[in-house]
Amino acid sequence: MDRRIQLPITRETARTIKSGESCLLSGVIYTARDAAHKRLCELLREGRPLPFDVKDATIYYVGPTPAKPGRVIGSAGPTTSYRMDAYSPAMIEAGETGMIGKGKRGPEVVEAMKRFGAVYFAAIGGAGALLSSCIKEAEIVCYEDLGAEAVRRLRVEDLPVVCVIDSEGNNLYESGRNAYLASQK
Repeated sequence: MDRRIQLPITRETARTIKSGESCLLSGVIYTARDAAHKRLCELLREGRPLPFDVKDATIYYVGPTPAKPGRVIGSAGPTTSYRMDAYSPAMIEAGETGMIGKGKRGPEVVEAMKRFGAVYFAAIGGAGALLSSCIKEAEIVCYEDLGAEAVRRLRVEDLPVVCVIDSEGNNLYESGRNAYLASQK
């Protein structure tokens, strides 16, 4: 059964979401990929304000395609998350509580998630057109010069994701693999 989560996700709520849970996210999320993350982290290092409030924010690693006429956004499938690993610990410390992408995360990211209370969700790669149907509003917040990688504020309804890594460091990529291997003995 899917767990419905109303965004934003507070640190307290993040600590209740468990690895392996299927979730439907509704509310506001932001988009950012590596070029935007680099700029955001430069602002953090300089002690300057970010162009959006990262407290309790969920960031979707996506570079959507252009919207077709009558659509809010184009295809919006997840980007490989490890590309943000150099930036994620600083973003989590600054207040980010949720990340959406695909693929593994490095140990520094997992440690920051455990320390501050954040979760990592996976969206299904290759299902960008389906995922875009859950996006009801989209507007560029900053870094328009990055094109598809500009930071956007999205309002989503029932965006399907799976919690892969929870705030305790439980990792579905590891536990799922181990359970499968054990079943083959």
